[in-house]
Amino acid sequence: MLKKEVILEGLDCANCAAKIEDEVNKLNGVKAYMNFMNKTLTLETESEQEYKNTLQQVETIVHKHEPDVVVKEKSVNKSNKKVLILEGLDCANCAAKIEAQTQSLEGVNSATVDFVSKKLTIEAVDKKEFGKILGEVTSIVSKLEPDVKIVDAEKKKVNKSIVMLEGLGCANCAAKMEKEISGLEGVEFAAVDFVSKKLTMEISPKVNRTELNEKIEGIVKKIEPDVKIVFEKDTSKANIKENNEEEEEGVNKKEIIRLVVGGAIFAVGIIFNFQNWLELTLFIISYIIVGGEVVLRAIKGIARGQVFSEHFLMSIATIGAFFVGEYPEGVAVMLFYLVGELFQDIAVGHSRKSISALMDIRPDYANLKVGNEIRKVSPEEVNIGDIIIVKPGEKVPLDGKVIEGNSMVDTAALTGESVPRELEPGNDALSGFINKNGVLTIEVTKDFGDSTVSKILDLVQNASSKKAPTEKFITKFARSYTPIVR
Repeated sequence: MLKKEVILEGLDCANCAAKIEDEVNKLNGVKAYMNFMNKTLTLETESEQEYKNTLQQVETIVHKHEPDVVVKEKSVNKSNKKVLILEGLDCANCAAKIEAQTQSLEGVNSATVDFVSKKLTIEAVDKKEFGKILGEVTSIVSKLEPDVKIVDAEKKKVNKSIVMLEGLGCANCAAKMEKEISGLEGVEFAAVDFVSKKLTMEISPKVNRTELNEKIEGIVKKIEPDVKIVFEKDTSKANIKENNEEEEEGVNKKEIIRLVVGGAIFAVGIIFNFQNWLELTLFIISYIIVGGEVVLRAIKGIARGQVFSEHFLMSIATIGAFFVGEYPEGVAVMLFYLVGELFQDIAVGHSRKSISALMDIRPDYANLKVGNEIRKVSPEEVNIGDIIIVKPGEKVPLDGKVIEGNSMVDTAALTGESVPRELEPGNDALSGFINKNGVLTIEVTKDFGDSTVSKILDLVQNASSKKAPTEKFITKFARSYTPIVR
């Protein structure tokens, strides 16, 4: 059975699409599935010759219902595909216009703009046409967005690296790390995600990684000596996740015990009337238990040249209260400050767990069908047009179209819908769906990098690194404004 897809350019009538599908299915030896959203018609025939004959009949049927629709054969040749990065693109409406105008160019099979990743993917009828197409695309982009720079994704070669910062508990310190690491030679981009404790970098291929890692470690240790640096390639994600959860639970338990013990001694000093020396002793013991670590961090910060930190200010305020004889106020201020910090850590911890749970939708492998053999491969190795098998209990690894099999799938990870949905031949299967009961045979329609699950993960992981201009300004302004106000 030969299966090919044709594009129906200009199709904008759902009723006409249904009529076209119905009439094509009445042709001898033909099975047809219409996807109105993608404006594609999938044809199944016995041979290449039958397909050519069918294509002529399909054109006649289409033009009967929709005279202005252009019928094109869809190419899945990856050499006819090019990805351009639109650096500086910040207008969603302009992105839609760029996509529409590029799609209408002669020699272009399909064009899509991913506004989030700022990528324009063009699929041409013939790769020899790319020179002319790129010239026309440049004119379109310049007209709509003059400040946008077009870069060929193949020529912009950078190595992406992720570093885990275990024990990072200071958002301000994370911002300082990000600023200093971004300024290192060979680092084209750096972003610290405080919630997931990740440092994400784009590094030039020419840079010496060993020397760069040493510089990064030096910066992190200078700002936060207690943070443990783990280069993700040296450990599995499962271990990182497990260790992080255990570490957070352990820290929170110790903090709660410390606050309860210190708070109990503080309460005894408040409730009962003791002699001055005994009362002072109780408050000092309570202060050391509750805020001793804060004072110690302030001293270490001063030694590293970081004077105006929150730890330094809290230490000055509370120790000053002791000097003027207001012992209860000194302990109370420190106690309330640390209770607030504890609530913040718990909230951030819940956010981290939610993100970690979302990361579980990423598929680990794909069952690639090669002839009569099924091979278990990484989703990145699967190409457009390949056939994959999804067994019961497995995740759909890539976006595609079901060509064989019926099954119920769990779509909750993507849609939040708890009721399973039925998939049958002709339906779209999105990566992230979980197959419940039947075996599905799926033809891949998108590379892993362009799949639904990849885009969701990219949005979640890089949300903090894609800052708005206003946020960037406030960050710079705060570096000068905050110390002055303090």
